Amino acid sequence: METTTDERNSTQELKRKNGGLRTMPFIIANETFEKVAGVGLQANMILYLQNEYNLSSATGATILFLWLAISYFTPIFGAFVSDSYLGRFRVIVLGTVVSLLGMILLWLTAIIPSARPPHCDQKDGNLQGCASPNAAQMVFLLSSFALMAIGAGGIRPCSLAFGADQFDKPGGPKNDKTLQSFFNWYYASVGMAVMVSVIFVVAIQDMAGWVVGFAVPVGFMLLSTVLFLMGSSRYIKVEANKSLLSSFAQVIAAAWKNRHHSLPQNDSDRWYHHKGSNLVVSTEKLSFLNKACVIKNPEKDLDSEGLAIDPWNLCTVKQVEELKALITVMPIWSTGIMISVTISQHAFPVLQAETMDRSFVGKAKIPAGSLGAFAILTLTIWVAIYDRILVPRIAKFTKRPRGLSNKQRIGIGLLLSCVSTAMAGAVEHQRRAMAIKQGLADKPKGVVNMSAMWLVPQHCLTGVSEALNAIGQIEFYYSQFPKTMSSIGVALFSLGMAFGNLLGSLIVAILSRATRNDGKASWVSNNLNRGHYDYYYWLLSFLSVLNFFYYLFCSKAYGSENNRIWDEGDTIEEEELGKQVGSPIEHAVV
Repeated sequence: METTTDERNSTQELKRKNGGLRTMPFIIANETFEKVAGVGLQANMILYLQNEYNLSSATGATILFLWLAISYFTPIFGAFVSDSYLGRFRVIVLGTVVSLLGMILLWLTAIIPSARPPHCDQKDGNLQGCASPNAAQMVFLLSSFALMAIGAGGIRPCSLAFGADQFDKPGGPKNDKTLQSFFNWYYASVGMAVMVSVIFVVAIQDMAGWVVGFAVPVGFMLLSTVLFLMGSSRYIKVEANKSLLSSFAQVIAAAWKNRHHSLPQNDSDRWYHHKGSNLVVSTEKLSFLNKACVIKNPEKDLDSEGLAIDPWNLCTVKQVEELKALITVMPIWSTGIMISVTISQHAFPVLQAETMDRSFVGKAKIPAGSLGAFAILTLTIWVAIYDRILVPRIAKFTKRPRGLSNKQRIGIGLLLSCVSTAMAGAVEHQRRAMAIKQGLADKPKGVVNMSAMWLVPQHCLTGVSEALNAIGQIEFYYSQFPKTMSSIGVALFSLGMAFGNLLGSLIVAILSRATRNDGKASWVSNNLNRGHYDYYYWLLSFLSVLNFFYYLFCSKAYGSENNRIWDEGDTIEEEELGKQVGSPIEHAVV
């Protein structure tokens, strides 16, 4: 039965005179400088926690894992707030300001001596006799991390989707290709800026100290805020939709209340939908939710204008399909948790590099925290090569304009992450053996006669695996969700990273306790030469292999990526629709 509603007339009105390429410098600058500041701080943070706060390797790594976890958890809340209440523009502005405050607070921990415990000369990595930070000092430090994490929750889920809003033209013959190129080049441009900044910021921290080194990210974040606000009048600003959380809850409640009622035929007029909607009958997947949109008695369920009297008893087909879209991608989403552990290995590689020969050109040395730039460089180069060189050639064989499907890219990324962690374990095994051979078993600060360049291949493989998996995930979610849920789609990737960092912290904590026995150092000991970080990496590789086979199962269970048009021009699986009389569903170009 068709109905009318004022809500539909007021949603997503885009001013086509705005948007386009002229908005990109402001949007990309905002995300770029946020990454510059955030990643520039993360790269060397393990050394700051060890040297200035007298924390052990395991404790410092756990704090960093938890900081990253919160930084990736908050985007899911930011996405719901932006899509349901404030809109993406306002949420990005709030997130930028809060991130700036967090960085200023971290800067103050370096400026104010009483904000840290007394400096301690950690001879041979031994923390014995060093004062631990008191409660007030830890609260001050962790507050800065918390503010930056909250700010990231406003920027990260919205920035990419906000940029896509400036280009997305539903029904356009080149829309799919334009959006894919935008996703790839957006990720590449941000990656390139972060790579340069990691080298630049980390070098400043090494040469000029923490006060100046933390001041630089503050400056970048201030510039990010100003530039984004300067472009305000030029943006296409998609208004917030109704609360998706409430909508999802209504579907679940209505489906439960109506669980004993039977479902009508596909050509029945008992399916409740809005006038002009493409979604006039529910799909076969998760059919138990379909009872939420079935009209049982028109006189009791609908008012004089044909609207639902009780939205907790009767929902539209669109509401049901939105919840289904979220539920059906969750198994594939869960496979991204393990690769997030691999991608987030920032702390231990820095500690390894500190004990290796970092000579580069002449007497110049690469800062230990800057070796991660090779992952970003590889990611950037791969995206450019894939988008401009490989896609046209692969498309000839796959018959897809995008070359590989999103699910294929996700799977290949997972497989490469298995190789990267196995390689990391092999390199660490060799480094440790050489350290012991050179008599450095009890001298963790000693430099092993082994080039730090041996760490580069594992960083490069991590970069390629992230490029394939991360971009594949984001584009997969974006293609399977309606436009009103696009920020939530992007935030799912962040949520996977959050759980990955929680898992990473849990693994480190368990290994720190479980492998310390009979007087032996734990695998993740402060003394890398006594510990077994090679075993740690091989454990991650084994778990990654198991995760890859789990992904193959989830991918097969999900089915095809073929799409159909949502009401506002976004896509969802088309083949799952039941055959219906007079179906208005149009096939999207894939």
